[in-house]
Amino acid sequence: MTGHALPTWQPSAWAKTLTHSGDWRLALHDDVVTVTVGGVATEAGLEACALVDVARGLFWSQLTLQVGEQVMRLRGIGRADAASFESAFTVARESLQLRQLIAEFAVAAGQATLWVQSFTAALTRHLRTRGWLTTEFGAEWAARKAAVGFSHLLDDPNLQAHIAAQPLDVAGTIALWSEDALATIARENQRHLEAETEQCREFFDTVERSPLTTEQIRAVVCFDNRMLVVAAAGSGKTSTMVAKAGYALHRNLIAADKIVMLAFNSAAAKELQQRTRERLGPLGLDAEQVVARTFHAFGLDIIGQATGKKPSLAPWLENDGIAQLGLIIDRLRATDVVFRSEWDFFRAVLARDYPDDDGVTSETSEGFRTSQGETVKSPGERMIADWLFFNGVEYVYEKAYEFETADAEHGQYHPDFYYPAINAYHEHWALDAPGESPFDGYLDGMAWKQKVHRTNGTSLLETTKFELWGGSALTNLGRQLTERGIRLQPDADRLAAGQTPVENALLLKTFRSFLAHAKSNCLSDEQLSVRLTEQAQGPVRYRDASFLRLFTAIRREWDAQLAADDCIDFEDMLTLAAEHLEAGDWVSPYELVMVDEFQDASFARARLARALVAQPGRYLFAVGDDWQSINRFAGADLSVMTGFQSWFGPSDVMRLERTFRFPQSIADVSSAFVLQNPSQIAKTVVSSTREFVPTIGIVTMDSETAVAAGIRHRLKLLRDQVASGELPGAPGRKLSVLVLGRYQFQHKYVSGCGDLADRLDVRFSTIHASKGAEADYVVIVGMVNGKYGFPSTIPNDPVLRLAMPAAEVFPRAEERRLFYVALTRARRGVLLVTIDKHESRFLMELIRDQGIVRTNTIGEVLESVVCPKCGRAFMVPRSSKRGPFLGCRRYPRCKGTLAIDGSPSVPAVKPVGEPRKAFTPYRRHR
Repeated sequence: MTGHALPTWQPSAWAKTLTHSGDWRLALHDDVVTVTVGGVATEAGLEACALVDVARGLFWSQLTLQVGEQVMRLRGIGRADAASFESAFTVARESLQLRQLIAEFAVAAGQATLWVQSFTAALTRHLRTRGWLTTEFGAEWAARKAAVGFSHLLDDPNLQAHIAAQPLDVAGTIALWSEDALATIARENQRHLEAETEQCREFFDTVERSPLTTEQIRAVVCFDNRMLVVAAAGSGKTSTMVAKAGYALHRNLIAADKIVMLAFNSAAAKELQQRTRERLGPLGLDAEQVVARTFHAFGLDIIGQATGKKPSLAPWLENDGIAQLGLIIDRLRATDVVFRSEWDFFRAVLARDYPDDDGVTSETSEGFRTSQGETVKSPGERMIADWLFFNGVEYVYEKAYEFETADAEHGQYHPDFYYPAINAYHEHWALDAPGESPFDGYLDGMAWKQKVHRTNGTSLLETTKFELWGGSALTNLGRQLTERGIRLQPDADRLAAGQTPVENALLLKTFRSFLAHAKSNCLSDEQLSVRLTEQAQGPVRYRDASFLRLFTAIRREWDAQLAADDCIDFEDMLTLAAEHLEAGDWVSPYELVMVDEFQDASFARARLARALVAQPGRYLFAVGDDWQSINRFAGADLSVMTGFQSWFGPSDVMRLERTFRFPQSIADVSSAFVLQNPSQIAKTVVSSTREFVPTIGIVTMDSETAVAAGIRHRLKLLRDQVASGELPGAPGRKLSVLVLGRYQFQHKYVSGCGDLADRLDVRFSTIHASKGAEADYVVIVGMVNGKYGFPSTIPNDPVLRLAMPAAEVFPRAEERRLFYVALTRARRGVLLVTIDKHESRFLMELIRDQGIVRTNTIGEVLESVVCPKCGRAFMVPRSSKRGPFLGCRRYPRCKGTLAIDGSPSVPAVKPVGEPRKAFTPYRRHR
């Protein structure tokens, strides 16, 4: 470096001579780097320069410097001068960067101040005019904040001293900016809730017959864009919906004609409409303009508005179109030989060939039971045997081969099937693909068997597992049998050993449910085929592929019938309405969309609801209870509710956990029962209702024929208590009794109770139909095991998984929810009716886990120790050489045991309180 006034660097004369560096000069002044080489100067600002490298030698160094777009290598600078330039360059760059940061900070601080002022003003204005600060509001202001780019400057360590020296106004901006906007919004919303609770106290106290609870008030005041209210049974969800609409009108948040309530059936829509007018009209609110519609009726209106032509619903959809579906299948069977053959085989064989929810099939410990009654070794052999039986082909399973084959290495040969009518044998090979078997040595054995037939000149028919599950084996087998003189005579009504073909009604219901889900989820035949490939292998794939072939033909005819009648069905109605909304063919005027019974929403309903609130400034208020989702067969998809936020985006999820219907003991038992399924949304149900001890009891009848008389006896005792005034809380009025059955035919159990009508209002309902109903006392009949028991062992066809987003994995999940619905219809007590030695597994679970006490018809307590091993039967006294013990009544199928004396594992079964001669003698054991 020279001694000039400005800092400059250049090579010395010796360096020029010895390093051949040439004549160059380097200057650094006022954030400008100047390099002069051969008299030509190049200038660039510090921000456009970079010291690429300093290569130090023994005496001299070399600087590699980027100046603008040029890279210059300056040789011959002394080591000390090189270090001096490097230090000066670094200091200058850091000084420049700090000044630039300070300038950037000043600009950003001004923008941040403007954001803080605007945010505060908008927040105040929104609270004053619109009330609740919504997720939409928060997202908008969070995005504006992110665009300012101030936060990273506050965290820069080079600016900390400068930030600490800021004046009070900038420091105030920094403090407000540093607060999380969403936390600020949450705090202001809580203040708003508290203020509204006080200011609207009179409204909240009078809008319904009883003052709203704290939970209900929060759900009413919270006006977020997407809200899901998880409401316990009897928690006042309808009251909350009505109050929500009323509050919107009361505070002038939304005009009455911009509020729509959507329900799932006409009765529910009518109740919402009537309740809204009854409760809001006397308060001077414009309830007449609030609309309550069913999804389907609303969908029709949307299509009409969007297209100018309101479509008609097919008149044959009564009873969900099951009768029409039957006509379509009859027509296809009459006109399509292939369809008839596949339908009949599916109904006779494949429809029953899948496990129930407990995994039970026709598999036994020894193998697989066929329609003819023998036991075979594999599901493939069973499929072939059932097909042969269905087609009237005589066969013998594993008949000894007609020639002696036993030798030192082989036993006597037993081919899989023998056809006596044509003296032919049939081997079904366990090949996963041509030439591939999962078993060691299998191919060698296969070759030996084929050689045996060739050597002896016997006829051999062959199929493989690969061909069977791929769909070609049975077709090829039929051709080979026909060529050899066997006439196939398919008969869907040929009685299988111990079985009958699946009832047409059940099969039609399965196809209708599949149709509803497939159309609701907008799944084409091609998409269903892809799902089949992804989700099904082996025997299930064969069965599901057959189902899909039938379904494709049925859906084609269904849609053709709709087109011929110029009509649409329920699923089309919802899907078309959603499509028109999504395409902008009709812009909904509704700002507040309220959906009742959201646990029963289908994919199509959810899609329609989402489309209705897609525009900014719209509100979705959905109320439901996933514990009461019991309409899967009708297209309901529980994942719509449990996956609410994935459907509708960021949402406020609230709970109504206080019930006004049933006492705490029923709340505890029913909640613990339904929450055995971990997929259900957890909530803690708290009761505000008085206990009428006892609340839950079990009565065991000796036989099915004794059930009606036993129920009448119990209800007569109840009637006598009402008449005598012994039963508290019922002076001068009848008590209601709701007898609930899993099936309609169970109404016969109350046919002899007409003479109790002077004190009791007794009526029967199926549990499905009882949704929304309640009574003082509930009698649940049919708490037995078996096909028509409760839970029902008529399984939902697993093929439905192909048309639904996700299958439930918990066993009998919907039956469990159905039992919860039944339990929670009661205001005072529940009586569960069972039959000795046929107790329902649900009932056994209540005894084991909840301590519910079991009595006989006259109220005597019955010993009820549930087998700790299987949980499906009671323990009974037994004896052995070691002495007496308790053994499972299902022995030898279950070998569970308990010691009688001194064993802490034997639970004490004792009633709580004194036995009563009234309705339900015992409450749950605490």
